[in-house]
Amino acid sequence: MPCDDRLHFRCYRRRTFLTLALAPLLAVGAQAEEDESDKPPAPDDRFTFLTGPKKGQVVRAEDLALGGPQMQVFPMAPDGTVRNNRLSLVILARFDPATLSEETRAHAADGVVAYTAVCTHQGCPVNMWSTDRKAFVCSCHGSVFDPRNGAEVLDGPAPRPLPALGLKLKDGVVTVAKTFTSRVGGTQG
Repeated sequence: MPCDDRLHFRCYRRRTFLTLALAPLLAVGAQAEEDESDKPPAPDDRFTFLTGPKKGQVVRAEDLALGGPQMQVFPMAPDGTVRNNRLSLVILARFDPATLSEETRAHAADGVVAYTAVCTHQGCPVNMWSTDRKAFVCSCHGSVFDPRNGAEVLDGPAPRPLPALGLKLKDGVVTVAKTFTSRVGGTQG
């Protein structure tokens, strides 16, 4: 509604109120856009241990047991900022490269594979390991994913494979080469 002279004061008050009311939201939005920790994994990110005696240290290929199980990690930007948001949680595993499908080998680095740790069903964590199947398992609804074949769904309600990250090794350090192959998250968002 345009302001005329009679309503100038009322329009001024309305604009001032809206500016003051929205300022904190706009500031939070701008800060979130600039916050590296909220961004998804990006090329040249490395990975850090979440727990254990090496917590916070950079993950090297030899830190991963050959043949599994997976390790949950967060990516770390080149400036040292850990991308510790839920959608950036990644699972790493290492296999004999000869056991990987051609598609999986294209994303892997010397047998090390990386996938989102967010299940494609309802966004639960993929944080368990099936020793018998050498596969990732979602702890909520039991979806099972084959890490040697593009994290294809072997069992359960997940509608699609886990998105993969392209990897490379830099002096033995597991590093992101390419972003996720598809959207991260479950069918519910």
